[in-house]
Amino acid sequence: MNQKVLSVLEYNKITEKLASYASSPLGKDRCMKLVPVADIDEIREAQRNTADAFDRLIKKDGINFGNNKNVTLMMKSLDIGSCLSQPELLTVAAFLDNVNRVKTYGRKERDDEQDDTLTELFEGLMPFSPVSEEIHRCIISEEDMADDASSNLKGIRREMANAGEKIHTQLVSMVNGSLRTYLQDAVITMRGDRYCIPVKAEYKNQVAGMIHDQSSSGSTLFIEPAAIVSLNNRIRELKLEEQKEIEKILAGLSAEVGEHTEDIINDQKLMTKLDFIFAKGRLALEYNATAPVFNEDHVINIRKARHPLIPADKVVPIDVRLGKDFDLLIITGPNTGGKTVSLKTVGLLTLMGQAGLHIPAGDRSELSIFKKVYADIGDEQSIEQSLSTFSSHMKNIVAILKAADENSLCLFDELGAGTDPTEGAALAIAILNHLHDRGIRTMATTHYSELKIYALTTDFVENASCEFNVDTLSPTYRLLIGLPGKSNAFAISKRLGLKDNIIEAAKLQIEADKENFEDIISDLESKRIIMEQERSDIAESKERIKKLEQDLAKKNSRLEEQKESILREAREEAGEILKEAKDLADETITLFNKTGGSMDIRELEQGRSKVRDRINDNNSKLSFKKETVKKRNIKPESLKLGDDVRVISMGLKGTVNSLPDAKGNLFVQCGIIRSKVNVDDLELMDEDEPAYKKKGKSGSGLSQIKMSKSINVSTEINLLGKTVDEAINELDKYLDDAYLAHLPSVRIVHGKGTGALRQAVEKHLKKTGYVESYRRGEYGEGDAGVTIAVFKDK
Repeated sequence: MNQKVLSVLEYNKITEKLASYASSPLGKDRCMKLVPVADIDEIREAQRNTADAFDRLIKKDGINFGNNKNVTLMMKSLDIGSCLSQPELLTVAAFLDNVNRVKTYGRKERDDEQDDTLTELFEGLMPFSPVSEEIHRCIISEEDMADDASSNLKGIRREMANAGEKIHTQLVSMVNGSLRTYLQDAVITMRGDRYCIPVKAEYKNQVAGMIHDQSSSGSTLFIEPAAIVSLNNRIRELKLEEQKEIEKILAGLSAEVGEHTEDIINDQKLMTKLDFIFAKGRLALEYNATAPVFNEDHVINIRKARHPLIPADKVVPIDVRLGKDFDLLIITGPNTGGKTVSLKTVGLLTLMGQAGLHIPAGDRSELSIFKKVYADIGDEQSIEQSLSTFSSHMKNIVAILKAADENSLCLFDELGAGTDPTEGAALAIAILNHLHDRGIRTMATTHYSELKIYALTTDFVENASCEFNVDTLSPTYRLLIGLPGKSNAFAISKRLGLKDNIIEAAKLQIEADKENFEDIISDLESKRIIMEQERSDIAESKERIKKLEQDLAKKNSRLEEQKESILREAREEAGEILKEAKDLADETITLFNKTGGSMDIRELEQGRSKVRDRINDNNSKLSFKKETVKKRNIKPESLKLGDDVRVISMGLKGTVNSLPDAKGNLFVQCGIIRSKVNVDDLELMDEDEPAYKKKGKSGSGLSQIKMSKSINVSTEINLLGKTVDEAINELDKYLDDAYLAHLPSVRIVHGKGTGALRQAVEKHLKKTGYVESYRRGEYGEGDAGVTIAVFKDK
């Protein structure tokens, strides 16, 4: 695509918006370089990528690619035998950690999940976790190497600490002992990595040692006592040994990374591509966009198209067709009516679709593949080049006519404007005929009545108009295909206060046939509005009838099911009654036969009564009883804050949280749920209802404690400046609160220091039963000064 059309249609603003959704510098750079293509297979693959990213973003949260930084130069330096620095190794480790998180995100949650176009990209990632873990184990921060990075380093630092302790002990004894009177201050200081004491200048000969510095006034000399010179020298030697050991460790880590340079470079390419694809998915979510259907027949059929750069609450969707029944579409209507926006919408959506982006339009919208898109939109008159408005437009049109072919889409704003209307209209018609003869799909806007008649009388051309409401003097921005637009100059002028006699005089200047043509357009517009309203009413009625039929069918179905259930239960109970009656009768007859017919008549009567009572008892069970539900109507003015009520529709008990408004609506707190209900859906709870029942679902007790903690408990605790005992006591209470509040993990800030507080924190976390795991902070999270604790799932 030529750069000019990308600028005219503001395609660069789309790529800027796309780049804002990428989370890595490399991903943003790729978004900014995105351009439309003309290969249909490449376009369809890009659209499938976008659709798959869109689906994954809907199913679960997105993933961050922020540590996807350019490591190519580092890998190439390793290939030629160089060694990486601590910051560079930390960058590589952070990148590999990011790769690991992205790979985990891409794994299937269920075995029956189908693969998509992104599966292969996720599976191609290689995080090399052992390498990144080894780097984090050895390197604490950009300046600090861990003592445990190697046994030699640990031994050197231990010896340095011992030497420093010896120096400190000797100097303390000197400062507080025999040399106290010679010192300016009883302190130990450092000068050039050497331990010194501040000696008064007049006593310099009383203190044996080396002078390293003096104060600005010259009254104080910083002397290294002779007794500690050898120890200071040893510390200096140990520092050199420490540096050599660190370089050795860095070389070893660099060698480990160097074994995987090609795979790490490939990881970077895959991460950049995934970041780019997920940016397209996020953009589609932002625009509520859909995947267009592409064809190679130069047919456009966009449904409910929305210009992506117009705010969602202001944009008006339009339907556009071109290429099937007609090659040329001429759009007419008043200024600021939406003609130019319609042109830009079609052009910009075409570019977006061919760049692999979803478009803000309805489902099943069709776009065609165009190798080139040309647009002459806007006024490009130039004083320096002595170009008028007409000349600048004509210069663009000439260039377009030379370059365009049957695989091009041409967009012209105000074709033929800027010159004599008669000549301009004739030129416009000739240009449109030329474009049609070459099979070029074209959209053009105009005010000329000649072009409206041309579209009405020519088979391959169709009229369209931007709707305008004369009563409100405002456009509706709807695009109406098949109907030419009217400029409405007289109606607008009259509404704005122009005198009637001036308007009537203006009408006399218009030729009769043109006036009749405008009247016909106006009459057609009025009839169209009436027909659209009637069509809308009919559609609403049909929808209402359809819904009623569906509700009736569901109701009949439920009634049939209830009827069958009632009859089945009735048959079963009737059978039980008959069986019981038969058993009682058989029992009585057997007893009668045993007595040889001499049974007392009263006993027979008792048996018969027993059978009759049993039958009556079962019949009473079968009879329907209408239970009357006593509902106490609540008057809105009788409710008070804190009243205990029951929400009838939800079956929940709660507490009145706000007083009813004019419509009877109020808020009720049901546990942790705050619901808006109507007073008619409430009933007061019995005051004599046991307290434990009222508390059962009201959110008091433990549930209220958990709710309060979930609101107030922070995800981070700062233990800096506390002793170990104070910190552990505070940490223990904080962990309990955080676990009750259902926090998944917390961040514990303890600082680096001597490491004593960090060790105490880790020891406490290890003993805490509901802590699943913990780890030191990564590069960028606080390094060794922070510990991340993860709780077990409840």
